[in-house]
Amino acid sequence: MDYYKDIFPDRPYLEDLDLRSFPESPAYIIDEQALERNLEILKEIKDKTDCKILLALKAFSNYKTFPLIKKYLDGCCASSLWEAQLAYEEFGKEVHTYSPSYRSDELNQISSYSNHIIFNSVQELKRYKASLKGTELGLRINPEHSETDVELYNPCSKFSRLGAKLADLEGLDIDAISGFHLHTLCQKGADALERTLAVFEEKFHKFLPKLKWLNLGGGHHITQVGYDKDLLMRLINKLKTKYDLQVYLEPGEAVAINTGSLLCTVLDTFESAGIHHAIVDISATCHMPDVLEMPYRPDIRGAGEEGQKKFSYRLGGTSCLAGDSIGIYSFEEELKRGDRLLFDDMSHYTMVKTSFFNGVRHPSIYLKDKSRRDVLLKKFTYEDYRSKL
Repeated sequence: MDYYKDIFPDRPYLEDLDLRSFPESPAYIIDEQALERNLEILKEIKDKTDCKILLALKAFSNYKTFPLIKKYLDGCCASSLWEAQLAYEEFGKEVHTYSPSYRSDELNQISSYSNHIIFNSVQELKRYKASLKGTELGLRINPEHSETDVELYNPCSKFSRLGAKLADLEGLDIDAISGFHLHTLCQKGADALERTLAVFEEKFHKFLPKLKWLNLGGGHHITQVGYDKDLLMRLINKLKTKYDLQVYLEPGEAVAINTGSLLCTVLDTFESAGIHHAIVDISATCHMPDVLEMPYRPDIRGAGEEGQKKFSYRLGGTSCLAGDSIGIYSFEEELKRGDRLLFDDMSHYTMVKTSFFNGVRHPSIYLKDKSRRDVLLKKFTYEDYRSKL
């Protein structure tokens, strides 16, 4: 995750944020200007290829920003009934739903919200296709070509449960579906897509002329500094010309990357076994779980690596999980109770994966709007915690 350091100078956000005077801590803060900057990049891709781009709700689903996002994007992709309902009610444009499997008692409701329903296997497609008249159906494909290094996020790992392989398509009624869904990437450039498409076309080319659309999924780092947009556009236009297909992309991280931060406050500092510790009013396990799952070390604005600056601290959260540690950071000055810190790039995935574990106070959500006001979008209360249980 060191790329955050490399790209921040070229993707500034929340530069005018005054940590000391901000209304409260902890808080997620989304920069509306930065969000629109990403959307304008995605719109350029749309305008030059006539592809359609969907917001992946699994990565960013703050629906109070949807009025801005839907000016630029074509709809949302959902992974569940509730995400499909949120997209239908709050975004109001195309809804494409994919799940590794569907509950039979939810599928009719999902279809009422969705323009496309994408199945994970041929057998589930056969099971439900007759009952879903009027909804375009698709099938997720696994081309068995990996570009993702971290196995936890690799859709094409050896034992992946995601998508149908070529051998699974024997006897497929191609007329029952209108498109293929292909999601193989995670934080990758257009070169990874080019290699993937070469394998995909070699294996599945005979089906493509019979399809109406091809969804290339997410994981495209389109708004990342250095991403080869020209190559992406050539790949899309080649597919459209060669097979007369509508091409979809469904990025999530590319929509929200470098658009927001998580503000926290130092509650206590102490020394133990020769290590200086600082406890902050957030939690890795509750508020930034990818820190423990991937794992990775998020950046703190103005901080350095261990030993890089004068004073180093191991930062810990307020949950009782022994491993609720965010990482070791160094600072030019000693940390003291009441100091505020800003964790960068916390809009995508982080907010949607939070929990109320231990009843730890949940960060409020703010938007620094284009007029640079700090607008409170959501303040969590005891009742939010209580009602979840």
